[in-house]
Amino acid sequence: MPDARPVFFVSDGTGITAETIGHSLLTQFAGQRFSSDRLPFVDSIEKAREAADKIRQTAQATGLRPIVVSSCVDPALTATLAESGALILDVFAPFIGPLERELGQPRQPRVGQAHGIVDFEAYHRRINAMNYALAYDDGARLDYSDADLILVGVSRAGKTPTCVYLALHHGVRAANYPLTPEDLESERLPAVLRPHRAKLFGLTIDPARLHQIRQERRPNSRYAQLETCRREVAQAEAMLRREGIEMLSTTHASIEEIASRVMEALGLDREMF
Repeated sequence: MPDARPVFFVSDGTGITAETIGHSLLTQFAGQRFSSDRLPFVDSIEKAREAADKIRQTAQATGLRPIVVSSCVDPALTATLAESGALILDVFAPFIGPLERELGQPRQPRVGQAHGIVDFEAYHRRINAMNYALAYDDGARLDYSDADLILVGVSRAGKTPTCVYLALHHGVRAANYPLTPEDLESERLPAVLRPHRAKLFGLTIDPARLHQIRQERRPNSRYAQLETCRREVAQAEAMLRREGIEMLSTTHASIEEIASRVMEALGLDREMF
């Protein structure tokens, strides 16, 4: 098996932008293994030199040329990173030139500005949505009148991380309801969900993958047994099909893809912050 190519996501902010774009790029190369490291808040030449030293040392230790995905807005920081000898992918570079020509003015790089809070209304909506997702996680509360959407599925099918992502990135009030063994045995949609049918979206998962996830949470329990996982997934999928509720398998889908598919299916149109 080939060695994992080292990848660094470097940013003058949190690094989430660089990491998100970088992962999207790297998934296009299925035959290659990668080992990633995020270096956030590289917002000065001194910190960029320290990052370059770390990248250079990794190259020497692995014998492989690292890949750097940078979202640093100051070109001087990116140039300093390039002194490491790594392949530098500047996520802003392909767009700055065309934008400067179109807008008739040069850019004014300001470290950290790309990651700052610009729209306070959107920020507060996102925080409120996050509070909602936490309060309504895993069936903790059952009054869904204020929900934008409700994710339904068996335990550990990916409902909670999807709700959190929808809240943080889109300001969507997302609740999730775990289908219990009692719900599944009844073969009918739980009564608490029936008035909100238009808000429902189902998440399912491959039983073998579910078995692995549950084993990590409750090793060797009945809850984690492969047969339990197979039965619950089959019952949940049958219920969702019978009730006409659209569903998506989370087994091989990224959280970004899941969130986008859910929003599209339910007709939600929210700006990404």
